[in-house]
Amino acid sequence: MTPQAALQRVIEHREIFHDEMVSLMRQIMGGEVTPVMIAAIVTGLRVKKETVGEIAAAASVMRELATPVKVPYNRHFVDIVGTGGDSAHSFNISTASIFVAAGAGAKVAKHGGRSVSSSSGSADVLEALGANIMLSPEQVAACIEETGIGFMFAPNHHSAMKHVAPVRREMGVRTLFNILGPLTNPASAPNTLMGVFHADLVGIQVRVMQRLGAERVLVVHGRDNLDEISLGAATLVGELKNGEVTEYEVHPEDFGLQMLSLRNLRVNGAEESKAMLLGALDNQPGAAREIVCLNAGAALYVANCAESIGNGIAKAREAIASGAARASLEKFVQCTQRLAAK
Repeated sequence: MTPQAALQRVIEHREIFHDEMVSLMRQIMGGEVTPVMIAAIVTGLRVKKETVGEIAAAASVMRELATPVKVPYNRHFVDIVGTGGDSAHSFNISTASIFVAAGAGAKVAKHGGRSVSSSSGSADVLEALGANIMLSPEQVAACIEETGIGFMFAPNHHSAMKHVAPVRREMGVRTLFNILGPLTNPASAPNTLMGVFHADLVGIQVRVMQRLGAERVLVVHGRDNLDEISLGAATLVGELKNGEVTEYEVHPEDFGLQMLSLRNLRVNGAEESKAMLLGALDNQPGAAREIVCLNAGAALYVANCAESIGNGIAKAREAIASGAARASLEKFVQCTQRLAAK
């Protein structure tokens, strides 16, 4: 399918079929499509609303072209990731959650990048914490083996995205590529806790993950527009378990948590995000600690480390209170520095 034919199709609000989308994505990733056409097509898809089939086809191409991280299969292996683009400018909740989940026994392979439409991307805050994010796939695998945590800096694993990166930066709005990032974990984590920026994406992304062969997935969207499980409102959840998809809603009170305003979680830049993240891991009472416990608890549930989200929250609290969460951060930072120096 030519880029022009694809653009005409989306302008007419018609779906691009699987094989056509695969062909189009290969052209985009191969540098054969101009920036103007890439911008036009992803804008058209956004206005039309991307379908499960379109997203799954595009993700399959990104997975095919990715530089993989080879780690042994583990049923407690999870990715905690957000699409970003929720405009909440909250601190890096999912990044804080990886250290809590690892401190409670999960293995985490986080896949992320720098900020595109938020105050601080996962890569930005990890660098602020002292981690070296420029590791080879073999070094990331060694880090997971040693510490239970690996961070895959997206540009190191998706070199074909270089043709799209300048377009994303200049556009500065949410597009198909925000949606694809969380679907293309180079370590092929079988379980995922994924936050999305729009309610419509909950049902879509969980079904995309089902098509792509994931084992267990929670896709979440806070009704206050947070791409995490929220403390400020109800959260929509799409769950994949035993091959079946269910959709439901959860509320902070379901887990004995107080509803809190998101205003308390806003930050401006990586340094402020780092300070809030460390406060949560150091067991400082407040909204940051509570929302990290909530999201880490959900990650522990989806990683087969807890029988329910509520049980996961209890384990997350214990990991923070015992110092295990903070210790997992220190171990990870030291490991990345040592590996990078080799």
